[in-house]
Amino acid sequence: MSTTAAPAPAPAARTRRRWSLQTRLIVTVVSFVALILAAVGLATGAFLGSILSTQLDNAVKDAANKAGLQLIGKPGGFTGTGTAATTLSEGHNLPSGLLLVVQSASGTDGAYFGDSGVMTLSTSDVDEIVNAFERDPFATVDVDGVGTYRMYTGRVGNSYVIAAGLPVSSVNDTIGQILLTVGLVTVGGLLVLAAIVALVIQRSLKPLRSVAETAGRVAAQPLDSGDVSITERVPEAQADPSDEIGAVGAALNTLLDHVDSSLAARQRNEERMRAFVADASHELRTPLAAIRGYSELSLRSLAQAQSAGTRVTKAQLELSAGQSQQGLERIQAASLRMTTLVEDLLLLARLDEGKELVYGAVDVTRVVVDAVADAQAAGPDHEWIIDVPEEPVIVAGDATRLHQVIANLLTNARVHTPAGVHVTASVAIDGAAAIVRIADDGPGIDPAVASDLFERFARADSSRARQTGGTGLGLSIAKAIVTAHGGTISVDSAPGSTVFTVRLPARPAAPTAPTAPAA
Repeated sequence: MSTTAAPAPAPAARTRRRWSLQTRLIVTVVSFVALILAAVGLATGAFLGSILSTQLDNAVKDAANKAGLQLIGKPGGFTGTGTAATTLSEGHNLPSGLLLVVQSASGTDGAYFGDSGVMTLSTSDVDEIVNAFERDPFATVDVDGVGTYRMYTGRVGNSYVIAAGLPVSSVNDTIGQILLTVGLVTVGGLLVLAAIVALVIQRSLKPLRSVAETAGRVAAQPLDSGDVSITERVPEAQADPSDEIGAVGAALNTLLDHVDSSLAARQRNEERMRAFVADASHELRTPLAAIRGYSELSLRSLAQAQSAGTRVTKAQLELSAGQSQQGLERIQAASLRMTTLVEDLLLLARLDEGKELVYGAVDVTRVVVDAVADAQAAGPDHEWIIDVPEEPVIVAGDATRLHQVIANLLTNARVHTPAGVHVTASVAIDGAAAIVRIADDGPGIDPAVASDLFERFARADSSRARQTGGTGLGLSIAKAIVTAHGGTISVDSAPGSTVFTVRLPARPAAPTAPTAPAA
């Protein structure tokens, strides 16, 4: 029984590492400039090659004409009894490297005028040169042992056809030297350019690296819970908004400032929520304990009466009934206190959500007058003063909730001040706002609690005598209602003068209906 081995797992593909931004920029710039320089070099070489080729053609033509003139000027000319090399070898004034072919009725002969003397061409080389010319008087011919030549052919007089040529190596060497020089200069320039671009890009991207490092340090911090503060910032020198990269650093610093303030606000909200839960639990614990205690007392009295059976006397029945009634009354009072607390909390929650308001045209003066009348009936031992204008002050709001605000402020002044204190409720117009002030000449508010007076479950009992079992939500409800109306509420307190100021956006009264035209 044969078994086949399982194939080995293929090696994981190697992840290709992406180039950095600096490397990509350098490669892009240098490649683009190299492409431009290469195109310029090739164009320059082609242009110079064309110029040099034209110059070579002219030099070849001049050499052919000059050789032909010298050949005609020889005594006896070219008779065919001697060679062109023999005829022109002595005393010639022809350029070095000239390749010459002379053809007449008596034959064809060719010679090469080199640095070391005159060399006669072979018959095959002469035939190859002669056959190279078809229609164009210029031709490029490769001669064995001599090289490649640019040649020109023409008739001299009526007897001779002459073909003269010069080597193209001079043109090729010149073009090669030019291309080599351009190439060396290009490579050197690209190296210098790469170094300069690398330096400039590195310095330009330094703020971006600082941004990345700052963001990395911030990302490494635990931000999910606890008292968190972000102190990391991009240095000011690298957060200059005058350029794009510096603007990124400045934007990151602004973002970190916002995040830091948001985290601080979150921490304050968490602490406030913990305090709120603790205060709510404390406020609910007292009525719940009362309900439990009195319910147990009533059940115990009922159990004792049932265990006594027929031996219960009339006095015991009356005592048991009285205890039960007292217990039920206390249970009812505690439940009412709990109901009030829960309703206040529910109202605050709905106000935070923007609910519980029914807007309409509200006369603030009427609301203040009615609220003071109610407060005067509840606190006849205080002096109540009303200061309102004769004309109505109209605002857009919820009349019931605004009445609750004024009533809470008046109740606060009545409960936390001794008898005989003067409480003044006034209404005024300040530009586009309606101002309601509730002032008293009582002992004032302790400065230690004045800043937290509008927080939930806040109390000022340290400076004002506590005369009720309030929940500490009255002023927080007043602030929530005023804020929901787009207004503000503040307090200014000193011994002998405490003023609560409510500022509400006012609007003019609704226009009256037009009267019917006279008949």
